Amino acid sequence: MCLLVCAGGIAAAQDEGDLTARQRVFPGVGPGLRTVKRGADGRLYILASPSPGLLVFDAQGKQVLSIGELPGADAGAKTGRALITFGEDCDGSADGKIYVADRGANLIQVFAPDGALLRSIPVNAPVAVAALPEGEVAVATLREPHLVIVFDKNGRDVREFGDPEPLAERAELNRYLNIGQLATDVQGHLYYAFAYLPEPTVRQYDRLGYAGQDIQYTALEAMPAAQAARKEIVRQESKGKDPSFKRILTAVGVDRTNGEVWIALYNTLLHFDKEGNRRATYKIYTSQGARLEANTILVEQSPAHEARAKRKKCSQMPRKSTSHDGHHKICACGKTVHGV
Repeated sequence: MCLLVCAGGIAAAQDEGDLTARQRVFPGVGPGLRTVKRGADGRLYILASPSPGLLVFDAQGKQVLSIGELPGADAGAKTGRALITFGEDCDGSADGKIYVADRGANLIQVFAPDGALLRSIPVNAPVAVAALPEGEVAVATLREPHLVIVFDKNGRDVREFGDPEPLAERAELNRYLNIGQLATDVQGHLYYAFAYLPEPTVRQYDRLGYAGQDIQYTALEAMPAAQAARKEIVRQESKGKDPSFKRILTAVGVDRTNGEVWIALYNTLLHFDKEGNRRATYKIYTSQGARLEANTILVEQSPAHEARAKRKKCSQMPRKSTSHDGHHKICACGKTVHGV
């Protein structure tokens, strides 16, 4: 379920409270939702596996493309010439190319803006993908030794970076616990959101792989959950069985215009500024009062905020971030939990 909520941030102090969805969007997308992203080309990408696959909408909200769509879907939309086996993530570049982390085929599928398959890059168990400038693409995997692999426009591995955090002694278990999601901003930063790190963490990298700051949720109220998560890691490692952990960080969204970060811990939504300071904490609900546990977040400036920013630029006032006193439009998608 995808729900639209609006949130405002205050620069001088933290904001706390409940957020109730204003409306449900994309009602045709239900179970199997993997991600909702605004590509650098301005188009909206929605991936749900195994059905309906990848849906692409233009800036006006009209569906213009589907890839991997099952029979019986909208025949009026353009259909791609290739199918996705099982997509985990997707992104769109400034020139309209589409990247899909196809975990079912162990490939990064690269499509043209019209859906034609351009290239398939072999990658073992890809779980996240992010389009970078100059035709590069960043990939996060389940098993590779580094957190991020970057491929050039020809599909060549040009650099790898990011060392897994030491959480377990068994190498395969430790790598599993370092699975993450990827996001980018217009300044060229890459963000890696650790799914299982006991202290919820989003790490910022520059395009070349040099680590910047860590955005972490380490408040006192978060300590009991972090301690419990570390004890569970020790307990499961001692048994030597296949890992079975509950995600800590369930979704991440980055405001591409200014690098502010939003993370979800199930139905708790946290807002951090670009310096990593926590500005707001919310509980998110549907309009019927059911708890919404988010697994993907799309962050965009509201039209009112964009209009203010445009007026500032036109009047040649000093350029200054105003995101804290403006409003954001948040698309939070996930499952609903009733009776909680």
